[in-house]
Amino acid sequence: MSTRVLAYAWVSPATAIGLVVALLAWVRGSIRIRAGVVEAEGPVLAWCLKTLVPIRGGAAAITIGHVVIGQDRDALACTRAHERVHVAQYERWGVFFLPAYAAASLWAAASGQHFYLDNRFEREARALERGATESARRWSQSSRHGYGR
Repeated sequence: MSTRVLAYAWVSPATAIGLVVALLAWVRGSIRIRAGVVEAEGPVLAWCLKTLVPIRGGAAAITIGHVVIGQDRDALACTRAHERVHVAQYERWGVFFLPAYAAASLWAAASGQHFYLDNRFEREARALERGATESARRWSQSSRHGYGR
């Protein structure tokens, strides 16, 4: 059995929850698969992300297993690098990711830090996202000048 199949199986309980949430995209939204990850967006999901996520202003997107829920297509595009880090975290932690994420938020809050911004999983996602964005920017600049082709 390949490691990809095992990764999908390891994360499948969370992905099942994500797929149920993604069904809300059928109300004037869309669902697509991009690089092995289901992406869903639409007005009902946007309302949920803005209203139900306990962060000031809500969330542009959220990852549940191999499913990324976004407010709209632009939000999915803008958060893709960050959310793919969370997909990789799910693949490492499997069914333990959700309780580990909650524990990391509680630990941050108990330590006098911000429950979301200082969550170790969010810090990792922001750091890797910045690295991916910087690499893409450098590649784009070198391509315009004839390098890296």
